[in-house]
Amino acid sequence: MKRRELIKTLPVIAATPFFKSWTNAISFPENLNQVEPNKIPRFGDGRDWFFNRRYGMFVHWGLYSIPGWHEQHQWRARVERKEYVEFARQWNPKKFNPEQWLDLMEEAGMEYITVTTKHHDGFCLWDTRQTTFNTMNTPFKKDVIGMLADACHKRNIPLCLYYSIADWNHPNYPNQGRHHELKPQPQDSPDWDEYLEFLKKQVRELCTNYGEIHGFWWDMNVPQHHDPSINNMIRKLQPKAVINNRGFDDGDFGTPERDYDHAADSAKGFALPTEACQSVGMESWGFKKDEDYYADRHLQASIDRYLARDANYLLNVGPTGQGFIPPQAGTILKRIGKWKKSVGESFVNVEPDLELINAAGVLITKRDKTVYVHLNSLPVGEGIKLKPVTVAPTKATLLNTGEDVDFAVTLCPSDHAEQQAYLRLRNLPVNEMGNVVPVVKLEFDVPLASIAQNSGSAV
Repeated sequence: MKRRELIKTLPVIAATPFFKSWTNAISFPENLNQVEPNKIPRFGDGRDWFFNRRYGMFVHWGLYSIPGWHEQHQWRARVERKEYVEFARQWNPKKFNPEQWLDLMEEAGMEYITVTTKHHDGFCLWDTRQTTFNTMNTPFKKDVIGMLADACHKRNIPLCLYYSIADWNHPNYPNQGRHHELKPQPQDSPDWDEYLEFLKKQVRELCTNYGEIHGFWWDMNVPQHHDPSINNMIRKLQPKAVINNRGFDDGDFGTPERDYDHAADSAKGFALPTEACQSVGMESWGFKKDEDYYADRHLQASIDRYLARDANYLLNVGPTGQGFIPPQAGTILKRIGKWKKSVGESFVNVEPDLELINAAGVLITKRDKTVYVHLNSLPVGEGIKLKPVTVAPTKATLLNTGEDVDFAVTLCPSDHAEQQAYLRLRNLPVNEMGNVVPVVKLEFDVPLASIAQNSGSAV
């Protein structure tokens, strides 16, 4: 996955083939963001669960959780393979309890879970017959994916599976020192066709041995190999599974990561289904012993920015080597969950409309005669003008607290040239709510098409 250290070097490497191939693996096609608002198509089949469950938990867990530095520990710390594989002798996460993961997930307001089955290091969290480098050949001797799948099925929670195409352990994977690859290993026998057969067998195992699967999350197709037959196999075996765009064809949905894809971050909407992903930790997706965590408002704003535009969102945590989610990460999820619950109605059965109101840092969702004003960027003052709205609502409510919001339709000096009064929200508690994203609910008694000056085409 794309990481922050490499982003720092963006001006230097932007023109290189390395950068282009790497960003192509995680970004949208150029036209994905060029959309007419509110026009994301549905699948019209079992995959439509994806549009009803918008907010999910991402989990990065594996051997890298033992040293507790980064999920790409082997590559970034320049650890030799023969040394890294020794972590398997220590893999014994006795405190792993999938029910506790799911308890936290639900308390945080999350509705599905995506978990790493095999990250770039090649270690497999399931009982695979294709390699001995798996959880069954460790002191733990338990099928992690099987345990999680059973818990998800019991609670009717959609389970999605992450799988890395790049592999730093398999002798047939052609490690050539490209991005997110090891340098060529003298003991290996690189053979892409053989590796693909291995991969297909593993994918078949994951799609046949663990009941109903709701998604397949590819990562790091470094060779940029194209083969639609692999996703076709997944669809045949798991018809409800949504598939991302990092595999062997364009898949079903785009995957902007962290806040790196500026085009996706600022787009008015998306032409195709989209699922953004972010981690609570600033450095690592896996467990990091001395992690620095994002501020609540940064995470809320990121989540709000995508949910308010008809997209999905995965927020990631990295369990420890013992199998439990770090308390600080869990507390962040709970706080985010409380915020999401308080403003949740602004995301449910609504349409995004980023043309209705012209105000910096504001996102709009709407339903019937109700408008939700998402103050996505930190307001610079206690009042905000909602041009070109010229009609007062019957009621304005700050969803975060349930309190009424003052409003007025009055002429401001800054609008003297046009001599037009616009709707203003006033006396917002911006100083008291500096670490949350406020959402204001406006209820009108007239059709929304009539609330703004010259707004007939905007609604």
